[in-house]
Amino acid sequence: MMIPEDGDEIEIRSYKHNGSLHRVWEKTIVLHSDETTLIGGNDRVKVTESDGRTWRTREPAITYFTTDYWFNIISMMRQDGIYYYCNISSPYVVDHEALKYIDYDLDIKVFADGSYKILDEDEFDIHRKKMNYPDVLQQILYKQLRILEQWVQGRKGPFDASFVEKWYDYYRRNYK
Repeated sequence: MMIPEDGDEIEIRSYKHNGSLHRVWEKTIVLHSDETTLIGGNDRVKVTESDGRTWRTREPAITYFTTDYWFNIISMMRQDGIYYYCNISSPYVVDHEALKYIDYDLDIKVFADGSYKILDEDEFDIHRKKMNYPDVLQQILYKQLRILEQWVQGRKGPFDASFVEKWYDYYRRNYK
């Protein structure tokens, strides 16, 4: 796997279990990257859906990807606080084209007050059946969902506001 340099602009691509392209984020600035973690920053970035529809994100975001867990975290900087959108996904890889991962539908949305909601269980169930997820994969994904919930509840890693504020300040000072 390639390890991007700090300051590199990368594209982010999510796929579905069957290999179909799901969504593309046009560019994210690499703020930190090593063998297991990539932290990025973006603002009002163009997103292209699998059907070709495009839209732009509404606020600055700090992204957190890891090869150690089956999830990634997007921290969104809003007027009333930090919100999070977390994807249960395969660990990421980076090649000469983009940062890539498989999106497994299960998501957690975390609100500025720390409350959260698990999303898209119905979509997960549909895709689980349609794409024939193996039992062992389903076990991994639900275990990772529980780990992610523990991170949210314990304000671990990106869920510690000081983590996001540090990286957002770095992004703002160096790349905006």
